[in-house]
Amino acid sequence: MTGLFTIAWRSLRNRWSTATLAVLAIAISVALILTVDQVRRDAKTAFVQTLSGTDLIVGARSGQVQLLLYSVFRIGNATNNMSWESAREIAARDEVEWTIPLSLGDSYRGYRVLGTNDDYFRHYTFGRERRLSLVAGLEFDDVFDAVLGSEVARELEHDIGDEIVIAHGTGSAGITRHENQPFRVSGILEPTGTPVDRTVHVSLEGIEALHVDWRSGMQVPGEGTPADVIRGMDLEPSEITAQLVGLKTRGTVFRVQRAINEYRQEPLLAILPGVALQELWGLVGAAETALLIVSAVVVLAGLINLISVLLSSLSERRREMAILRSAGASPGTIFRLLCLESSVLAIVGIVVGFLLHQVSVRLVEVLLRTRYGVDLPGRLPGAPELLLCLAILAAAIVTGAIPAWRAYRQSLSDGMTQRT
Repeated sequence: MTGLFTIAWRSLRNRWSTATLAVLAIAISVALILTVDQVRRDAKTAFVQTLSGTDLIVGARSGQVQLLLYSVFRIGNATNNMSWESAREIAARDEVEWTIPLSLGDSYRGYRVLGTNDDYFRHYTFGRERRLSLVAGLEFDDVFDAVLGSEVARELEHDIGDEIVIAHGTGSAGITRHENQPFRVSGILEPTGTPVDRTVHVSLEGIEALHVDWRSGMQVPGEGTPADVIRGMDLEPSEITAQLVGLKTRGTVFRVQRAINEYRQEPLLAILPGVALQELWGLVGAAETALLIVSAVVVLAGLINLISVLLSSLSERRREMAILRSAGASPGTIFRLLCLESSVLAIVGIVVGFLLHQVSVRLVEVLLRTRYGVDLPGRLPGAPELLLCLAILAAAIVTGAIPAWRAYRQSLSDGMTQRT
């Protein structure tokens, strides 16, 4: 068997160009299907772990996926706000243990600004009931204090005590800067792998302070109100974007949800994060299936390319086969030689494809983290990946048996033909 492997390896080395193409075809196929499968599963896990311990998300009436996206993932914007009075009434219900107010609408150099209160740091949990913690500094101690997510501090190179100027609006629309109300970095959060890392946190009073000199969405011309004067004002908000609700008993969740959805003072929507998440994945399910189908087709194309490479080389290798037969090789040996060659190509292709897969996953992780604040959980290859690689290897061996059988027949025919 060692001698047969040596012959196969030298034969492939002499045909390195066609062998390299076959290896690349298999490698790209393996990398694509492994990357799509891992990103699909890990992205869902990361989304599920973004928020935990919250029973309800409350906001102005819209769609539950939209409410989930802008309140938790900071994607998109609310069509309307809910009143602060309604938020306080919900917090005062007997079934409610805690609430976290959320106020969105501003940004800082492309990062979303979130207005909240101290309950955010006490009750917001992610992953397996992990709480937020500061790596440096303190929480809000002043109206103009800001707590940065880990990525904001790292990418913008901010430290405790730095001054930041928040812009009105989000994304490219955030062009009007609140120059008269600069904030001071008071704390930096530890990394969480969630959208929290990409968020600038300020107090609800800070959000109100930013808009003291604004009327009907427009800035009032003038020098603006000094910060010391603003600190002495009544900065209780009149409305917020959304509210996270934690209940004393999970058994009351549907009763509280129904009561909020039937709230008479204003149209509100209360959603269960898990149910909204399932609906979100239902919306992207078709694209997910399409990606898997495309990946399977690419794998099939790689196997077909392997067949074509082996078949196209058979006519060029008739002399090689004749020499092997004259040296005493049986047709069965020729068959095993071709099967061994296809197996070597498949194994090398799978190894290279696995390495490409690891690089691709790292790139996708960076994209998801920088664009959407979602961090894929890093992990070693598991049973699904190994089984998939074994399945591709088995398919490659079966595929390689087709040209091997043809070589077996040709070898037998050549061995029985009188050469002149």
